[in-house]
Amino acid sequence: MQILTDKKIKEVFTAIPEIETKELILRKITEKDSEDMFCYSKENIVTEYLTWATHKSLAETQRYIRLLTKKYAAGAFWDFGLEHKADGRFIGTCGFTSFNKDENSAEIGYVLAPDYWGKGLAVEAARAVMKFGFAVFDLDKICARFIVGNSASERVMQKLGMSYVTTYKNSFFIKNSYKTVTEYAITKREFFEKNADKF
Repeated sequence: MQILTDKKIKEVFTAIPEIETKELILRKITEKDSEDMFCYSKENIVTEYLTWATHKSLAETQRYIRLLTKKYAAGAFWDFGLEHKADGRFIGTCGFTSFNKDENSAEIGYVLAPDYWGKGLAVEAARAVMKFGFAVFDLDKICARFIVGNSASERVMQKLGMSYVTTYKNSFFIKNSYKTVTEYAITKREFFEKNADKF
């Protein structure tokens, strides 16, 4: 069994690989993605249930991606950009929001441009990221959380085979108010059993 370490995490994400699925290419986010990222990051419907606020300008998005470039170089950013193979557009992100070395686990998160909602792409991206996490880091468990009200995100977790863990009532201070957050999770064995026909 591998041991999850900061060194391993840094090694992997300093040279973040590309992952190809049926509809997507998961890859490093670059400055050429600025306009596409701004297109969805400026929409309130996208950020309503997220921890970050809508982007007010293309310049803000460009500054954000420059920051990500520095974080990638340090192995301190763990998100993949999502490129839609059919049209070449950058349509969102999916990756790890945190790692828990004591529990040999990680948390994932995802965001998708509204034009691509309802097509199974968030599930496809998250499944690829989870498979990557279990294979590369030999994680025991992966979890995901959503702000209550975000039923679309909950459905993604359910379609991945994740199970309800708990609800943290009014426990997260996000955008100037306390939010109730629900957590789902899945073990490595459960993931490969429930998603065996998807690879």
